Amino acid sequence: MSIERIQQSLGKLSKHFEGQPQDALSKDAPATAVLESGLRCRVDGPGGVAVVTDMPVSIGGTNSAPSPGWLMRAALANCDATLVALRAAQLGIVLQHLEVTAESESDHRGILGLDEAVPAGPLDVRVTVRVAAEGVSEEQLRELVQWVEQDSPVGDALRRAVPLRVDVVTS
Repeated sequence: MSIERIQQSLGKLSKHFEGQPQDALSKDAPATAVLESGLRCRVDGPGGVAVVTDMPVSIGGTNSAPSPGWLMRAALANCDATLVALRAAQLGIVLQHLEVTAESESDHRGILGLDEAVPAGPLDVRVTVRVAAEGVSEEQLRELVQWVEQDSPVGDALRRAVPLRVDVVTS
């Protein structure tokens, strides 16, 4: 998609939401996971999209697919990369190179419930953005990435304590 098309789409959408703010609120598409076998799960989403996950052999999986934790990091890296490209287009910046890496460190005692003081999820998450654009200063690129880190939906969900409710339905 060309930078002009992205600019036009964003301008049209922003103008609409400014005049009709109630239209900006939407229910996100659900992701439904079903256990296939062992620790391998299939997650079905909108439009027939499917993602399969598995766990490493060391925890009882078969390592046949990425783990859910890796998919979380993939979602963060992809979300940030998409937003860098989106914001760059808004600003008229033509990117020559963009690469986003999301890493984390975990203490596996948490997922196994071996120590109440150890969280089950990552202890920290780091994002590295490698970006280049001809004729754009390092300061401008840093500001671009800083804007993205403030407005990344996946990054926001990881930084902010998002309310989580779990409903249990038994068969």
